Amino acid sequence: MSYDAVLFDNDGVLVKPPNGTVLREAALSAFAEFDTEPEDDHLDAVSRSVTPDDLKRVCEAYDFDPAEFWEARDTAASDAQLRELEAGRTTTYDDVDALESFTRPMGIVSSNQHATIEFMLDHFDLSRHFETYYGRPPTLDAFHRKKPEPYFLEQALSDIGVDTALFVGDSESDVVAAHSADLDSVFIRRPHRAEYELSVDPTYEVRGLREIRDLLRV
Repeated sequence: MSYDAVLFDNDGVLVKPPNGTVLREAALSAFAEFDTEPEDDHLDAVSRSVTPDDLKRVCEAYDFDPAEFWEARDTAASDAQLRELEAGRTTTYDDVDALESFTRPMGIVSSNQHATIEFMLDHFDLSRHFETYYGRPPTLDAFHRKKPEPYFLEQALSDIGVDTALFVGDSESDVVAAHSADLDSVFIRRPHRAEYELSVDPTYEVRGLREIRDLLRV
């Protein structure tokens, strides 16, 4: 099949995933804004890969306003990641230079914060490769639209003006979102996903970005 564009997740695909300890400390700082010392399981629940059920459970436990707490948590997480990028502790993958040879329009659809994605693109001089990019504003509406929902993928397709695309991600939610948007999916098995098991089947599985160029010739 021929594809008109390629869309990418960011963390674990283009840029190495953020440090889990850093994200946990950022979440702890959000609780501190509400003068609250959380239980460990509540802290873990909102540190990364947060689901709507996670957020609801934590906010009910401490009687937080969900919109206010989520904005505090997301802002703290973004600020922490920007510090990691500036310090050089978060880097791109070595094969990100493969983007230079891609001839299809490209975009990014990430469940990370929009401010984080915007900073990353500028910091690594990657924005020139992408016609559009989406992270999340720190709002509940955006939180409920993140992958596995297809909302931001559909927005990116509309921006580029194409109907067919590959979506490259490193998680089950990426694969589900792609298929919900009627897109073929590429699961990229980076080292941090060596033992990761999927309960859904991606259209393709690769080890790195250079293999995607071959898929575009199919």
